[in-house]
Amino acid sequence: MQLKGKKVLVTGADGFIGSHLTEMLVKEGCKVSALSYYNSFNYWGWLEDIDCLSEIEVLNGDVRDPHYCKKITKDIDVVFHLAALIAIPYSYVAPDSYVDTNVKGTLNICQAALDNGCEKVINTSTSEVYGTAQYVPINEKHPLQPQSPYSASKIGADSMAMSFFNSFELPVTIVRPFNTYGPRQSNRAVIPTIISQIANGSKEIKVGDLTPTRDFNYCKDTAKGFIELAKCDEANGQTVNIGSNFEISIHDTFNMIKDIMNSEVEFVRDEQRIRPGKSEVFRLWCDNTLINQLTGFKPSYDLRKGLEETIDWFTKTENLSKYKTHIYNV
Repeated sequence: MQLKGKKVLVTGADGFIGSHLTEMLVKEGCKVSALSYYNSFNYWGWLEDIDCLSEIEVLNGDVRDPHYCKKITKDIDVVFHLAALIAIPYSYVAPDSYVDTNVKGTLNICQAALDNGCEKVINTSTSEVYGTAQYVPINEKHPLQPQSPYSASKIGADSMAMSFFNSFELPVTIVRPFNTYGPRQSNRAVIPTIISQIANGSKEIKVGDLTPTRDFNYCKDTAKGFIELAKCDEANGQTVNIGSNFEISIHDTFNMIKDIMNSEVEFVRDEQRIRPGKSEVFRLWCDNTLINQLTGFKPSYDLRKGLEETIDWFTKTENLSKYKTHIYNV
């Protein structure tokens, strides 16, 4: 499938990955409708910061409403479904809202896409569904382990989306990104919280457990993976990882950030940032063989290059001022 000239809908376009994907889809020549979560302030999240805002149609609504989903998918060729609640700590205190948004929201989008004859749905998963690695690198056949209400809701959402492929032949691809980072990411994530605290002059950085390992991916690489899989008809009915096939501990990532920022800060363990013992995912390392075989995808950014761009963005006053670095954001 060629995306140029296609009418595409991006749900969750006002978020971190969604805003970067929206920009990239405009560059691909798509006619983009971007869904921003409705609020009375008519605030469009990170879409407010993109350069191509005048070239997209911004919609305001909620994927939890099936009637609204049917309305916005009319005449749409490809749906990139990213709208979700994603904060793991908040899922401990408000799990019901994760089922409503992540599972039922995915049902609503898939049903609407089926009813309106959309050509393809790209459903966004997460590496969190794998839980702590039973073997590495983690390929798409790895067992799923719901170690948080968030990951459980995403397992349910993935299953719901795939059921529409199996039952109704709706062309669906489950895109499973590993840990994405970059400009505009929420301060609840470890890389932004380290960078923003250093940039704000803190001498001690409050962090959680530094021992887990992650496969970090720069936001532009993640967005590129979404687009390449949307173009790939062979990916229909498949679940596909997006990752770098590179593993690094949070501790070593912390030290790399310190080095790039020429900082002597030390870390302080903040108990409120520690997950319950059985909920912590201690090891994630992506096997990206399948996406490479399907599309030829390879990351363009290594971790240091991506961190340098991220740090450059966060240390600009107009960007840093948008973050409350003194408050732990769940």
